[in-house]
Amino acid sequence: MNTHYKKIGYILLGIGISAIAILLAFSDNPEQSVQKNKSETTFVAVDLYIPDSLSLFGEAVPLQYYDVVESLERELLVNVYFQSQTVQFLKYVHRYFPIIDSILKANNLHTDFKYLALAESGLKVNISPKGAAGFWQFLETTAKEYNMTVTEQIDQRYDLIKSTEAACKYLQRGYSKFNSWTMVAASYNLGMGGLKKQADFQKITSFYDLYTNSETARYIFRIAALKLIIENPEKYGYHEIKPYPSIPYSIVTVDTTITNLQEFAAAQGSNYKLLKTMNPWLRDKYLPNEQRIPYHIIIIKNSDRILQK
Repeated sequence: MNTHYKKIGYILLGIGISAIAILLAFSDNPEQSVQKNKSETTFVAVDLYIPDSLSLFGEAVPLQYYDVVESLERELLVNVYFQSQTVQFLKYVHRYFPIIDSILKANNLHTDFKYLALAESGLKVNISPKGAAGFWQFLETTAKEYNMTVTEQIDQRYDLIKSTEAACKYLQRGYSKFNSWTMVAASYNLGMGGLKKQADFQKITSFYDLYTNSETARYIFRIAALKLIIENPEKYGYHEIKPYPSIPYSIVTVDTTITNLQEFAAAQGSNYKLLKTMNPWLRDKYLPNEQRIPYHIIIIKNSDRILQK
């Protein structure tokens, strides 16, 4: 019996050795395989690009201070590695930036303020838990203070042109209080009253010397990080991101009631979907206008939806 079991053992051992030999013969070098798998699965992180000098809103960012550099790097890390959002920004912001830039320039404001709008809303028609809405995230009370209409049928916080013009008025008003565009931008987050109270107590005039709540403390650096990424995408690993094409559009000014927006869109060679998408401030299916206020409506024709190859 013992001899019999020994023979079976030798046979099984031989089969096992043969199997191993066959596997080795048809596989890569084990060390190469381990190295290959390691290289495929290992996450590689590198220090992010921070320029030697940087300006924001036409004012120098004091990169000689360690706390300023570390705060900026934090926001770069958050946004660079939020790839899905950042790729979207790189693709579609160029449809909105020319419109915003033209209004900022007409109001003698630095075009860097477009990055404030991007930080506020992602240039989407969002509404915050606090009720701030639209591209520039105005509260209803503030919107009305800056002559924007907010009703069930019309909400000009979602009007890119009107809300940008209102934002310009806010920023200009803020500069008369703070004499610093960076402080004005910070007040957009904290409020003019709240920021002035903190600045007066701390007896400072520079945002970069101000101790404030964490949200406002990060706010300016997020704007700066977005500027760096959008203007230098390759330096942050975003190569050959093709932006969405510009879309031809026209602006039609109306000062009467439009009883049916679908019929109005069709008469312009467009459709209801395009009309509502480009004019999200139109909140209903019609536009009441008993006061004969001139409203500017962006029109994209059906023929301009076709991609040019």
